[in-house]
Amino acid sequence: MQNEALNNSVESNRNMLWLIAIISIVVPLLVVYLMYGNKATRIENLDVSILPHMNAVLNTLTSICLVLGFIFIKQRYIQGHRFMMMTAFVLSTVFLVSYVIYHNNAESTPYGGEGFIRIIYFSFLISHILLAMVVVPLVLLAIYWAVTAQYERHLKIVKWTFPIWTYVAISGVIVYLMISPYYGG
Repeated sequence: MQNEALNNSVESNRNMLWLIAIISIVVPLLVVYLMYGNKATRIENLDVSILPHMNAVLNTLTSICLVLGFIFIKQRYIQGHRFMMMTAFVLSTVFLVSYVIYHNNAESTPYGGEGFIRIIYFSFLISHILLAMVVVPLVLLAIYWAVTAQYERHLKIVKWTFPIWTYVAISGVIVYLMISPYYGG
């Protein structure tokens, strides 16, 4: 009986890992397609001008939730930690949907800064984009290991997930603050 439960657990983990891998590949590809591919998905006359500002708020709130979740787990306040981390996940998911809707329906805003500030901007932007792709499977795995009470695995992965996810959320706000003077101009 114990062997059967172990086999079911291993099979369940394998299935979930495949699902996480598929999601981790499909999400970035879908984002790239909707942003740069066929604009047949564009919604005519949709005013998306508020979305970059909303996205900055979502990233700010995500950052706050992540830091509070970290503080709560250090204080062994498990319920608070879970709530903050799941809230951060929901906010990040809403951000992703909003981000894709905006970039699918708006022209790209060129960065107008010059000189060294331009290098700083693109350093933040490129690292933000690359790490945003990396963090998807890390977050999904961290949540899966926590929900299935595989806490050793959860702890191992969040040592990478937390700083990367926090950086992605904060750098998203920095990128927004740096490019926002160029919106609509």
